[in-house]
Amino acid sequence: MEKGLVFDSPDLDVYSQMAADEILCGCNAAPYILRFFNWASPGITYGYSQRRRQVEAAVRIAGSSIKDLVRRPTGGGIVFHDDDVTFSFIFPSPELLFEPHKTYERLHTAINRKYRECGEDFTLMSGRTESYAVNSPAMACFSKPVTLDILYNDRKVLGGALRKTGTKMLYQGSFQFPGARKRQAFHRRIIASALSEEFRLEWETVLFSEEMLEELRMLAVNKYRTEEWNSRI
Repeated sequence: MEKGLVFDSPDLDVYSQMAADEILCGCNAAPYILRFFNWASPGITYGYSQRRRQVEAAVRIAGSSIKDLVRRPTGGGIVFHDDDVTFSFIFPSPELLFEPHKTYERLHTAINRKYRECGEDFTLMSGRTESYAVNSPAMACFSKPVTLDILYNDRKVLGGALRKTGTKMLYQGSFQFPGARKRQAFHRRIIASALSEEFRLEWETVLFSEEMLEELRMLAVNKYRTEEWNSRI
């Protein structure tokens, strides 16, 4: 068994959540890092390649009152974070090729298997589907399940987005099921256990250092809150 770190962060807004993941991707604390988001307030994230104006239009059409929107470093579509269990997983990815299908298959198969072992009637979408175009129109991530998403009664409940940086992979996942945060301790145990078994990890929980928290705060202000980042396209 290899040691993996579970970073426990304070309650953060959506901008600081993105900064936290970037900080963890850049640190060398451990090859495997898991973080569950603790939310200070609701937020909306959208994919790295989505167009800001189209995202804003889609949010208005959805009738959401959430005001804080930030571009993720990962791909995918719009995700509303108001009652979801959100998490990130950073792990070694030394391969030269970026093969998202294989990554999703490994992660989601492991998580779905653990849920089913615990009596939850979830299924993995195994049939090939056409990947959605994130900008035509700006797609909400949970409005259309695609291959390897986790479903409940044909409704998407877990999806994720990826970013490969050098020899590391960042996965940002969202579990959306009615009342998910009321049972978040259960869902966190399932996800942590699934990743532990799949990657043969023994988790150790650690806190962000004061230096990391200060770096996080600065990055949130100087990058993730800026128009330069959020309106890059």
